[in-house]
Amino acid sequence: MSSPSSRRPANTAGSALASDEPELVQDPDLPPVALTDEQHAEAGRWSWPKIVLWAAIALLGGVAWTMLAIVRGETVNAIWFVFAAVCTYLIGYRFYSKVIERHLTRPNDKRATPAEVKQDGKDYVPTDRRVLYGHHFAAIAGAGPLVGPVLAAQMGYLPGTIWIIVGVVLAGAVQDYLVLFFSMRRGGRTIGQMARQELGKIGGTAAIIAALLIMLIIVAILALVVVNALGESPWGVFSVGMTIPIALFMGVYLRFLRPGKVTEVSIIGFVLLMAAIIGGGWVSGTGWGQALFHLDTTTIAWGIIIYGFIAAILPVWLLLAPRDYLSTFMKIGVIVMLAGAIVLVRPEITVPALTVFGENGLGPVFSGALFPFLFVTIACGALSGFHALIASGTTPKLIEKERQTRFIGYGGMLMESFVAIMALVAAISIDQGIYFAMNSPAALTGGSVEGAVAFVNSLGLTGVNLTPEMLTQTAADVGEESIVSRTGGAPTLALGLAHIMQQALGGQALMAFWYHFAIMFEALFILTAVDAGTRVARFMLQDTIGAWVPRFRDVSWRPGVWITTAIMVAGWGYILILGVTDPLGGINTFFPLFGIANQLLAAIALAVVLAIVAKKGKSYVKWLWIVALPLAFTAVITISASMYKIFSPVPQIGYWANHFKYRAAQESGDTSLGDAATVEAVIRNTAVQGTLSIVFVVLAIVVMVMAVIVAVKAVINGGGENTEDAAVVSRRYAPAGFLPTADERELEKKWEPIVNEELRTRAHR
Repeated sequence: MSSPSSRRPANTAGSALASDEPELVQDPDLPPVALTDEQHAEAGRWSWPKIVLWAAIALLGGVAWTMLAIVRGETVNAIWFVFAAVCTYLIGYRFYSKVIERHLTRPNDKRATPAEVKQDGKDYVPTDRRVLYGHHFAAIAGAGPLVGPVLAAQMGYLPGTIWIIVGVVLAGAVQDYLVLFFSMRRGGRTIGQMARQELGKIGGTAAIIAALLIMLIIVAILALVVVNALGESPWGVFSVGMTIPIALFMGVYLRFLRPGKVTEVSIIGFVLLMAAIIGGGWVSGTGWGQALFHLDTTTIAWGIIIYGFIAAILPVWLLLAPRDYLSTFMKIGVIVMLAGAIVLVRPEITVPALTVFGENGLGPVFSGALFPFLFVTIACGALSGFHALIASGTTPKLIEKERQTRFIGYGGMLMESFVAIMALVAAISIDQGIYFAMNSPAALTGGSVEGAVAFVNSLGLTGVNLTPEMLTQTAADVGEESIVSRTGGAPTLALGLAHIMQQALGGQALMAFWYHFAIMFEALFILTAVDAGTRVARFMLQDTIGAWVPRFRDVSWRPGVWITTAIMVAGWGYILILGVTDPLGGINTFFPLFGIANQLLAAIALAVVLAIVAKKGKSYVKWLWIVALPLAFTAVITISASMYKIFSPVPQIGYWANHFKYRAAQESGDTSLGDAATVEAVIRNTAVQGTLSIVFVVLAIVVMVMAVIVAVKAVINGGGENTEDAAVVSRRYAPAGFLPTADERELEKKWEPIVNEELRTRAHR
């Protein structure tokens, strides 16, 4: 339903409004655009059933954490991961996000959002909160929550579990929510634009350059994961490719054929999606299917580059929003289904809480000590700077009502964290030997079954005894030619999901279906982040060039849109091709840079938010710790990781150490590290990675220092300049959360005639 929601005009139930909040008087001829303060207070009132319910949730969560962290034997049951995560998320959303809403954001639903004020049918479009939740979640949930936890599983299950669950409640969801809200209040400005406005010329320029460069590496690695997952897999290529015409159909259906029929188009989209997966199995078994869709990784990479350009220039309603909504059904549905299967099957996890690689930092999947590399490897599952680009890019331009930002921003990130936990459980549920055979690069395994067996068994891991039959049988079970060195995390997650799901539904006969179902699920996850990320990068570049050529700031000027999109796609496309052709395995060498860059961007976003909150006045200052704590922690881990990658003398860890090792081999004619082309490629790639590491960390430090200076000045002066857009009275209504309350349903009924008339008018146009 296209409508808006509510705002608290005065202090109620602990909501303290900013002193400069304007008094907004709505049109008396319209129904109320917001619930009253009394209605909000009544909805938040405690009752005995609520007390009992939340006490039970807290108790179950406490038991689950005890089983994971304290009372653990040689094995641990996977159901405790599900209970620990869900209970912690529920408590965090119900209590901590409410504290943020009450004391930091203080939303006002009587105030129109940019989507309502600037509605243009392209970038600014008031979007149903459920569709927007799907779009936002799909856009933020890229490779990170799938790949990071899978790679981090080599260190054991406990450190990653703690960081994913606790980190998201106190850091990741906080960043997403606050950036989304403050961007919305500023007309949907990007994080770079807000940095320039809040931090001044030096801090703003550093933030914009950092955001643009970091975006290139982030989108490139997201795309690289898709390439690795779909390479040589006709089933996956066909199924993922079919999601594009399905999404286009949904966009046209929802805008012109049956406007407002969200449930109807959702059912149609889901049926078509299932048909694409099932059809992929049939197509891959035909001769013409093999000829058309059995593609190598380089060909797929070029296809994704072309797709990224086209998707980023199309209207948001045509492909981006419906595709993201469609993929969200897959994403959330699969994760909930996997959680249910884990509770039903209750697999026993044999991976240690902390492995030897977590202690020595020299694992074959990625190298580096637990601190700080665990945190930058998991990245998106707990805290992600990429999300700040989405939360200040497409999403704030689509929000109907201010109160919906908590559900979309904080709630969307909690769901992504749950994805990360499910990915971790799936990865640690398979045999450890198979896990290392899949995730070790071809440079170590030789890319063959025999080489993988010899390498994995040489690691000396307790309880690991890999045989060739285990690898060949597993590959046959999932309908693939080989599973050796399928790096990137996506194939491992798919295998883990298939392993668990076949025990719950279908048995061994459906193993191949579940594997390719998971591959498509993952590719959908990631491609939506690629096209949304490219669109956001285009917004940032347009604004940057617009400082010299004002015409570029006009987002409706098509030449400007095409030029800036082409520049950004060329940038991340170049890095993608480097990763695809990297001799050491693109994921293994490029993913640490992705993780560090991603977390540095999170530090930049939190620094900008710190300055904004400090400027809002004395009533906000005592709550600055909500932003300052995750900012301080992120700054420490990202700067530490950057120093390791830049200065470490260990070639497996330091980019420059590895660079000079291969350069010395080239100069001496030593061929033990590979042929001339291989050595040249490693020298080139490590130089790119090492240079980017230096640039990223320097820019991030500049931004953080400027933000602290601005924040301190604002605290001393009792506030600062208000950079929010002028308030405009809203003329819409919509509930705040996924399910409307009783009061919200009553108000919705009053708005139904107005909304229906609007939909008829739009359809007629």
